Amino acid sequence: MTQPAIYIDPTAEVHPNAVIGAGTNIWNWTKVRETARIGKNCNIGQCIYIDANAVIGNDCKIQNGVSIYHGVMIGDRVFVGPNVTFTNDLYPRAANPGWKITSTKVDDGVSIGANATIVCGVTLGANCMIAAGAVVTRDVPPHGLVMGQPARLVDYVTEAGRRLNHDVSGEPPAAEALNSVDDGH
Repeated sequence: MTQPAIYIDPTAEVHPNAVIGAGTNIWNWTKVRETARIGKNCNIGQCIYIDANAVIGNDCKIQNGVSIYHGVMIGDRVFVGPNVTFTNDLYPRAANPGWKITSTKVDDGVSIGANATIVCGVTLGANCMIAAGAVVTRDVPPHGLVMGQPARLVDYVTEAGRRLNHDVSGEPPAAEALNSVDDGH
């Protein structure tokens, strides 16, 4: 059986030691560094920077203008909106001999809205949704919907992304409600 072709735009720069999964498209003016790993069937938009050792799972869509730095690990079926910012340094300085990477984990099925900032050291739980422009400074629970600066939990969403209008001051919703694939629209 033939694997789907990988497409790399002629203006993109992909290091020969990067691992790119079958069926993945890499568009204009994107740079993929050595030892980066991108899964199968991903769509990597234009003007994206993927650092050495960054990991992107299968079936992901990364929109234009995103930088994914060393220490960022993205699961499967993740949507990253335009101009999302990931960081990997809790104490950034131009010259810091003791600098170390602080990792960020993005679990499967996460959606991150345009212009959100994800401060390093957090985990974005499976199927959570980050609103456009949010600044995430702490972990987000699975299926959580966060918004604001700093981002606050305001609701939960189904796997399909439908809001549950759940009272976030109590217990999280039951698994049956969270795993519903009915989009309700």
